[in-house]
Amino acid sequence: MVYQSAHLFLQDDIPSSFFYFVFFATVCSYNFHWWLSTHSATGSERLQWAIQNKHLHLILFIIGSAGAAIFFCMLWQHWLWIGIGGVLTFLYTAPKIPQQIFIGLRKIAIGKTIFLALVWMYITTILPFTISGHHWQAGFTWFACSRFFLIYAICILFDYRDREDDKADGIRSMITYFEERGINNLFAGSLILFAISIAMLYHTWLNIFEIVLLLVPGLILAMLYNYAKRNFSDYLYYLVLDGLMMLSAVLMLLLRI
Repeated sequence: MVYQSAHLFLQDDIPSSFFYFVFFATVCSYNFHWWLSTHSATGSERLQWAIQNKHLHLILFIIGSAGAAIFFCMLWQHWLWIGIGGVLTFLYTAPKIPQQIFIGLRKIAIGKTIFLALVWMYITTILPFTISGHHWQAGFTWFACSRFFLIYAICILFDYRDREDDKADGIRSMITYFEERGINNLFAGSLILFAISIAMLYHTWLNIFEIVLLLVPGLILAMLYNYAKRNFSDYLYYLVLDGLMMLSAVLMLLLRI
């Protein structure tokens, strides 16, 4: 996803150390989050595996932290922008930390959904745009918006699946607050804003074929919405839905666009 942002808008003008930093930072944050996860009302096989292999998540968290620290040293001049991403990432996982100061974050209504979508959008679009040194332009804004609303729509399904867990943990989000109709409207609104943002990219140097490829994940997500609300398979969520975030980038890479 970082590669796609750099390739489409920055002429691949991103230091290789940034790609390594994002990789290790993702390993770090992902495994820290799952290391803190302790139960599931949905009976997720993925979470049961995580609970039984906490030691592996801890090892990967340490490896990810070390790798991120090493490559951060090569990007230290961008510490402020990277630090913002770190704070957003921490806010997503913080409610799982069993300390009173963090437990209070569970009461924030917008909760984890917006934080997670912001993290993915920020790290894969705004951060590479800013550290590249390129002058900010409208195309950057529309692409960042399109990525946020696509990821947010995907997160809505994850939160819908996890709503019983969140209620049990006292974690509030729009999905635990809204009724079914409100959730449907939130999902539809997010995909509409995603499509509008992509359409606005037509006014940049992107061609129509690139625009269509960027729209493909949203179209697939819309078709899977009702099915995913009934089927909570780990393969559907962690392979298919998660995979939609990078689908357009993979298609562009395979088609060498």
